[in-house]
Amino acid sequence: MTTTRSWVAAAVGATVSLTALADSPALEPLIVTATRTPAAHAEVLASVEVITAEELARLPGADVGDALRFRAGVEVARAGGPGQQTSLFLRGTESNHVLVLVDGVRINPGTIGVASLQNVPPSMVERIEVVKGPRSTLYGSDAIGGVINVITRQYAGTSLEVGGGSYDTRTAALAAGFAGDDGGASLGVSWLDSEGFPTRTGDDVDRGYRNLSANASARRELGGIELAARAWYAAGTSEYSDFFVTPVDQDFENAAFALEAAASPRAGWDTRVTLGHALDRIEQNQSPDYLKTRRWQLDWQNDVAVGDKHSVTAGVLLQQEDASSDSYGLGFDQGTGMQLAYVQDQFTAGRHRLLAAVGYTHHEDFGSEATWNLEYGVALGAATSVSLAAGTAFRAPDATDRYGFGGNPDLQPESSESFEVALRHRIGERHQLTLAAFRNDIDDLIQYVVTDFTTFDGENRNVARARIEGVEAAWRYEGEAWFARAAATWQDPRDRDSDERLLRRARENYTLAVGRRIGVHVLALDVLAAGERLDFGFPEPVKLPSYAVASLSARLALPGGWRLTARVENLFDEQYELASGYNTPDRSGFLTLGRDLR
Repeated sequence: MTTTRSWVAAAVGATVSLTALADSPALEPLIVTATRTPAAHAEVLASVEVITAEELARLPGADVGDALRFRAGVEVARAGGPGQQTSLFLRGTESNHVLVLVDGVRINPGTIGVASLQNVPPSMVERIEVVKGPRSTLYGSDAIGGVINVITRQYAGTSLEVGGGSYDTRTAALAAGFAGDDGGASLGVSWLDSEGFPTRTGDDVDRGYRNLSANASARRELGGIELAARAWYAAGTSEYSDFFVTPVDQDFENAAFALEAAASPRAGWDTRVTLGHALDRIEQNQSPDYLKTRRWQLDWQNDVAVGDKHSVTAGVLLQQEDASSDSYGLGFDQGTGMQLAYVQDQFTAGRHRLLAAVGYTHHEDFGSEATWNLEYGVALGAATSVSLAAGTAFRAPDATDRYGFGGNPDLQPESSESFEVALRHRIGERHQLTLAAFRNDIDDLIQYVVTDFTTFDGENRNVARARIEGVEAAWRYEGEAWFARAAATWQDPRDRDSDERLLRRARENYTLAVGRRIGVHVLALDVLAAGERLDFGFPEPVKLPSYAVASLSARLALPGGWRLTARVENLFDEQYELASGYNTPDRSGFLTLGRDLR
């Protein structure tokens, strides 16, 4: 049974310097998000992707959204350049069907449901865990498509980075920290200022983005109790053009804070209490419109070892959320409480592994929802394993669904039932193959229904259904000098009533990453190819053509302890759209210079 202390270390992230990148093959990471307990990646039955700090340093974009779309099953639609609203689709589910955490704290707003991933700077991220498949049993609402947990960095020593590039982009980051056997503390600050480019096609006015972020952590052991605190905060301004191509801008503020106490009252029993707080705020500067969510959560988790091969995790998660808005003359201020109780049982017997979990959520507005997960894995030899997984999940209607445009207070939760079968195979110590097939049926989807065609007045109702079927194939190679990764996703996300394909989701996506370590230097090429997608249009959806983009990056060690990171994004200057009517970056280049100041 893993101790609480190691759970804290795994959840918060290893202690590293700001720009430390591995020069040798990475160790297999511990995965926390899939089961709420740390486990080696190879032992997790769910489909999980891990994006490391090393990868984030070379992948395109000023935020983690661009990095995520280079992984199988993840698609992104962005309304323009840096800092613009980003919608993420995981295995074809809706963008509000993905639960997003920062260090375990939920950051999905209670107003529009889509987490502000565009405001998370990659320089502050130690790793990202992407769990595919239902996880409402352990986390409550929104986890229909899966969970994304952004784990921020802790720092040792002092580090500095400065950079710049295309679109008059300037960046700077400073971090400092210390760590010892009985505790440590760290603080990092990141700044980005970009003039950007026109957000809408046909526009010629550059729209910029400014983001000042900070993250901090502290840990101390007192009398057998481990106390920890962590915080992430981002604030700035995002400029864009409205529907009439008029330049406007909005201020944003995002935060996730947590205080944690962990202990082992007796052998085999670890307990942990976490108090978390999240803030999501947007204020328009040309009007009184705003969106604001404040959420408190109290999480009590207990892990009990029943012998060496059997463990039980049980806990409760309490949330109190206040969501308010004033948008286009429609305003609301609503408080909502939600309580989740869960039990998870993990058992290993020889080459067999079993996970069973049940959750019961009580929501103040619509009542209760029971969910479950069942996963089974069997080793077919030293190098091959097969797993089967099934589960249910739900998404509670947010405050905008109930009280905003078309608001309907009587809405019921959207619900899903999903199945997956996966095959994993290792070839020697360096190659790994994965093949997964999945299906997700989603019922009671919320959709705006016109009730008066003369005025187009209507209301939101639980009337839509969807079925998403797909296959993912992935290969990974990790050598002393070379590393490579390739993945392909074939899926059919479809409306079960109209038989139309769901918007902004392609039927096929392909990714490739190839890199070479030359001593302490690293050179890498990342490629993404996506198929045709449908997007919003009137009277019929519009078709977005397929596209392929490549990014070339290099990290060079310079004299005096300096490091230079260079990226060329959209290497072949592909002209494409992630959302209809919105621009994407042309070929662009960025340089970052960093040094550890010890």
